[in-house]
Amino acid sequence: MNSLPAGPAVVFDLDGTLVDSEPNYYEAGRRLLAAHGVPGFTWEQHTRFIGIGTRETLEILRREHGLDASLDTLLAEKNRLYLELARSGTEVFPEMRKLVELLHAAGLPMAVASGSSRAAIDAVLGATSLDALLPLRVSAEEVAHGKPEPDVFLEAARRLGVPASTCVVLEDAPPGAEAARRAGMRCVAVPYVPDTATDPAFAHAGLFFPGGQRDIDAQKVYDWITGSPVAPGPPSQR
Repeated sequence: MNSLPAGPAVVFDLDGTLVDSEPNYYEAGRRLLAAHGVPGFTWEQHTRFIGIGTRETLEILRREHGLDASLDTLLAEKNRLYLELARSGTEVFPEMRKLVELLHAAGLPMAVASGSSRAAIDAVLGATSLDALLPLRVSAEEVAHGKPEPDVFLEAARRLGVPASTCVVLEDAPPGAEAARRAGMRCVAVPYVPDTATDPAFAHAGLFFPGGQRDIDAQKVYDWITGSPVAPGPPSQR
């Protein structure tokens, strides 16, 4: 019988958590809507969809704007536009890169679980230094329901071969934090949009960085995940 991996497993959200891909998602969405007769889509309008899967986002936009194109057509068009942008490069958040490297060096199992398409996940990671370190990936396309339902996280745990209760999720958006809670997983919350820091979904996070990426410290997150002693941090962390 195979033994389960020792220690916790770590499941990363991709967009806004590991990489700063939201500007590319916004631009792809803006171009898509403009091509279908809806100009003027703003960044502020885009931010309400951060943390929600692409399919779910397009379902809402199609309904709100009365778009005639089918959901599958819109999804294919947006993925094409996004991949063109993503392949030109996506920034990896520096502290997240350090954290992945620390976890990899310690031999802890890791996965990526994202609301993006599998093609988008592979394209983004393929253009970064994290590609070889994070080969196990789950897309919302591969499960019944996207975030805030727990499906992608539960599927990641299943593929890692670990109980959900041993997993730690890293998330930047309220729907993802809520999905982690529903999955019965611990959560490290790093809000991408500052205004969401007070969202009730983040109240369940075991470790919280309200200031987002500017506050996070890879070593402190690693110590918290692994149960190592943590030096006192600034008041903005818990």
